[in-house]
Amino acid sequence: MRRPTDSSDRPSRLSIFLRRQKRLLRPFVLLLVVVALGAGCVSALRHFGSDARFAALRGRIINMLPLRITEIDVTGCTLTSEAALQQALGVRTGDFILGFSITAARERIDALPFVDHSVVERHLPGTIIIHLFERRPFAVWQNHGHFMLIDREGNQVRDQGMTGKDAEAFMQLPLVVGPDANTAAAALIDELSAQPDVRAHVAAASRVGQRRWNLTLRNGTIILLPEGEEVAALKRLAQLQENIRILDRPVIAIDMRLPDRLIIRESPLAPNDNERDKGDTQPQADPTGEQAPDVPWLSSPDTGPRRRRA
Repeated sequence: MRRPTDSSDRPSRLSIFLRRQKRLLRPFVLLLVVVALGAGCVSALRHFGSDARFAALRGRIINMLPLRITEIDVTGCTLTSEAALQQALGVRTGDFILGFSITAARERIDALPFVDHSVVERHLPGTIIIHLFERRPFAVWQNHGHFMLIDREGNQVRDQGMTGKDAEAFMQLPLVVGPDANTAAAALIDELSAQPDVRAHVAAASRVGQRRWNLTLRNGTIILLPEGEEVAALKRLAQLQENIRILDRPVIAIDMRLPDRLIIRESPLAPNDNERDKGDTQPQADPTGEQAPDVPWLSSPDTGPRRRRA
């Protein structure tokens, strides 16, 4: 005869479930222990790495690690300099590949002037891949008091205004001024690039009458280029710079619009020389009858500049 059982002696459903799942709980508990140990090691390494007393030992340990950077592949890099990209990345060939933050490196690279965004990848054992997506500004166009970045065709390039990395881009690019200067800029900038000694002195190029250019040098001198003959004029100017350093002289303007002569408007004379050259201090009319554009950052003296033919 079967004895009646007490219902209180029966195991609960939870205990039965735990007994059945015991095999699954053991690996889970082991994983928790490993994670805790790993977190402790990371914390210890951070403390160890921040202590200057262990710098030498830390360097020796890192040098013993096998995962070193053997290759850095970069795609899409046209306007960004290699030095700037290397500094933003923060590591170089031979460094420990796990010793830098991909997120922090990407944020630094994205902050470079011509970079729209980037992708940084780490491929073990030793490769870092960087994909750059650059904005392609070619020049800065000033029109009716407004500044904007433009591409080679003269179209506006998306920017964030004259702040942050766009301000750096504005400072590095050539400046062109005038209603149609954006569409005509590419040819002139290419011609200036062929004469680096001249381009190094040029601060801005102004479009005159939608047909020719005036160059403003960094020292304030205005160079009046002839219509359609910019290549020959710039070659001549480069030769004069090499021979007599004409671009370094304190003159107001250099008029190159006539093919057979060079007209130089000199700086004003000292006050004690005004009486002696009083008859030669009145400005002459331009040979072509063209009115020179106003340049608000330059001012002529009350006595007027002198002119000299070279």
